[in-house]
Amino acid sequence: MKRMKELVDLLNKYGYEYYTLDKPSVTDQEYDRLMQELISLEEKYPNNILPDSPSQKIGGHIISEFKKVKHEVGMFSLGNVFNEEEIRAFDERISKVFKNHEYVCELKIDGLAVSLEYEKGLLKTASTRGDGITGEDITHNVKTIKSIPLKLNEPVDITVRGEIYMSKKRLEKLNEERKKQGLELFQNPRNAAAGSIRQLDSSVAAKRRLDAFLYHYPLTKFKTHFESLEYMKKIGFVVNPNIKLCKTINEVIDYINYWTIHREELPYEIDGVVIKINDINMQKELGYTVKVPKWATAYKFPATEVLTKLKDILFTVGRTGQITPNAILEPVKVAGSTISKATLHNEENCIKKDIRKGDYVYIRKAGDVIPEVVKVELSRRESTNEPFEMIKNCPMCTSTLIKEEKMADYFCTNENCPARKIESLIHFASKNAMNIEGLGEKIMEDFYNFGYIHKFSDIYLLHTKKDELKKLEGFGEKSITTLLENVENSKNNSLERLLFALGINGIGSKTAKILCKYYNSIDMLKETTKEELEKIKDIGEVLSENIVSYFKNENNIEEIEKLKFLGVNTSYKGKSVEVNEEFEGKKFVITGTIDNYSRDEIKEFIELKGGFTSDSVSKKTDIVIVGENAGSKKDKAIELNIEIWNEEKIISIMNASK
Repeated sequence: MKRMKELVDLLNKYGYEYYTLDKPSVTDQEYDRLMQELISLEEKYPNNILPDSPSQKIGGHIISEFKKVKHEVGMFSLGNVFNEEEIRAFDERISKVFKNHEYVCELKIDGLAVSLEYEKGLLKTASTRGDGITGEDITHNVKTIKSIPLKLNEPVDITVRGEIYMSKKRLEKLNEERKKQGLELFQNPRNAAAGSIRQLDSSVAAKRRLDAFLYHYPLTKFKTHFESLEYMKKIGFVVNPNIKLCKTINEVIDYINYWTIHREELPYEIDGVVIKINDINMQKELGYTVKVPKWATAYKFPATEVLTKLKDILFTVGRTGQITPNAILEPVKVAGSTISKATLHNEENCIKKDIRKGDYVYIRKAGDVIPEVVKVELSRRESTNEPFEMIKNCPMCTSTLIKEEKMADYFCTNENCPARKIESLIHFASKNAMNIEGLGEKIMEDFYNFGYIHKFSDIYLLHTKKDELKKLEGFGEKSITTLLENVENSKNNSLERLLFALGINGIGSKTAKILCKYYNSIDMLKETTKEELEKIKDIGEVLSENIVSYFKNENNIEEIEKLKFLGVNTSYKGKSVEVNEEFEGKKFVITGTIDNYSRDEIKEFIELKGGFTSDSVSKKTDIVIVGENAGSKKDKAIELNIEIWNEEKIISIMNASK
């Protein structure tokens, strides 16, 4: 239909002007009016919807799973440098090969790497980095990002790479909304962006209002990286405006110093600066190591340290009964977020650093994520500040705390301690466990105090409390319905999620998955013995004892039976281990690329046959699998006289097992 085509072309033109050129030629109201007209026509004539229609950015497409996508060109990670000395050393290595070279410096956006593939100018596929060889198809979500064009200004076949991110302001707004709903807050923009792009329903990603900068054209037809970026801008991509062409390494260092000071002024988070050789032929000649390109590196900003006052020390009780001292601080801004609380880890840490209530302390966000107390500013200590003293009783139930020999932490051993119960319930519903959105910390605490949830099984009886929930502030018909749907959906989780959710001491999400590959139902697991468990790689004596003890407890068995009765799945939905003598108990290392199989697929196959994998070759390695472009690991395997399998052997074994 002619008018639909006119509207699509107009709206895409206006989108390009707004997002790429930053020069809008129409008002938001006019854009919205044209968009509404287009949507009305598309609703009337759904068979005539064009593939580059901007209406797709509204979302609403739901997929059942993320499909695997093999990258046309591998997505390599970058090596890191952390100071001026290492930056100059990087330059010296380049200078040994090339005397006259330029660098392009780019801000390292703190987000999620993405690969975009276009055919004849139309977006075909968007995928995550994955293992660098194979990623996951996230096209349905990427289409909702307004700064990523569905149609380019030229009908070209092109693959580009970039970073999806969330602005600081958008994160702030999103967390305000989540706080009102009692949901877990996102810690930083990177987590928020990654969590949004991993949604099966694209309408969720659309509401999060993500953005993207594109920074790499891997199969460029130009002579320089800088020209490639200019071309990418020309055909419709948003390229970061703060990119700089540097003639010398001194200019690179000046660029880094500038952004170290001014990074907080940006509307998005950065965690460093990327330094790339500009000349494409030089890039090709320098090539790659096994893991990283030799022609580029990333300077990582040092963790920011800020001085503030430690107003109080608060002790909290975890789900296992572990007692943690926490610093309550005078609120202070660190690396883009306001910090008012930081962990002090344990008694030993507090005594070693001589941390006292009333002290002025330096706070750092390790890895720009976790706040911690680094040290005390002793020059500002008051004489009245008393030395740290560990509490003797649980702050919630007053039970005497226990500290086992050679252990750093104190524990409350009262299984009926309210704090332990609340924490275990929060853990059960958390994202990596049963993933029940809507049952965040605040909501779970309220439901516990109101008497609605005291045990895991009570979560699956919430539907019987629907009328009572309606009386609570902030709980309307829609929010209650959504919560109950999320509870119902969690019944279908595979066993490894439930196993992790139950909170068996020492069983993390990774260990839970390992167990499920050997015991594909909870009934099989509860009948196992300590001796059988100890035969499994990564399940040692302590974990074996914890698992057996857990299933000997009658209360635990009763609760599991109740969960089963209420419809919670207790079977493993993945592939179980089929032990093969060629693999059983052997340690494998994979180097190079294998045709038709990603490294993750090979690792999974090895583990399913009873073997295990490592990233480094040592005397304990049994077999090294060597593919194309194998690096130093192959040399080390030969040096240590370790058995080598070529790619033909592993491919034939894997193909035979299909």
